Amino acid sequence: MATAVIATRALEKHYQMGGQHLRALKGIDVSIAAGEFVAVMGPSGSGKSTFMNLLGCLDSPSLGQILLQGEDVTTLSAAQLARVRNKYIGFVFQQFNLLPRTTALDNVMLPLLYSTTPKHQAISRATECLQLVGLAQRMDHHPSQLSGGQQQRVAIARALVNQPALLLADEPTGALDTETGLEIMQLFQQLHQQGKTIVLVTHEPDIAAFASRQLMFRDGELIGDKGSQPQSAAAALQHFRQQRLAETAT
Repeated sequence: MATAVIATRALEKHYQMGGQHLRALKGIDVSIAAGEFVAVMGPSGSGKSTFMNLLGCLDSPSLGQILLQGEDVTTLSAAQLARVRNKYIGFVFQQFNLLPRTTALDNVMLPLLYSTTPKHQAISRATECLQLVGLAQRMDHHPSQLSGGQQQRVAIARALVNQPALLLADEPTGALDTETGLEIMQLFQQLHQQGKTIVLVTHEPDIAAFASRQLMFRDGELIGDKGSQPQSAAAALQHFRQQRLAETAT
């Protein structure tokens, strides 16, 4: 079996809240292979966000192991984790977190400022990523000149610019209307078809249905791990638009 892009072994996260000891994650064993599109689901307080933070090396576990590209990153220092994040992981959040006075191109180039990438290469890679997400004509626009969907596309391009091994998306459609959310999910499916490894956190079953594997969390435990034939976001988007036209015509 090929080495997993990321894997957890008996992963636990504990918090001390006043006099109460909280186990936010309880012995999670998960392996995610290259090219998988995985949705992480669960109600509020289920542990899914804690799990995502640990996968993204934004936090360290209380017990267990995290293996990224076959290497144990469990006990790395904060500075070492920052380097791992910048090298191996791309992040997409619900809020786009773009610099408001900076162009789309410069926003996408931002992660490369923390590497030794020459400026001309950084511009070239950022341009390629913006083209990939369909914003070739918007590279010189500021966030205020872009729609919410376009801003999220810039954020996705920024997540891709370092050519990460793993793309983590935390509720990426949560701040978008239905149609724009479907457009973003269509883009994620296109990236998946190109071989990108994607882990997406969502509380919406309709969004999780576009992934090919679903992990279900409840009370800090992994209670479900199933693969399925993903629904087509392109087809769902077309259906939504046809339905809207029909409603407008009546």
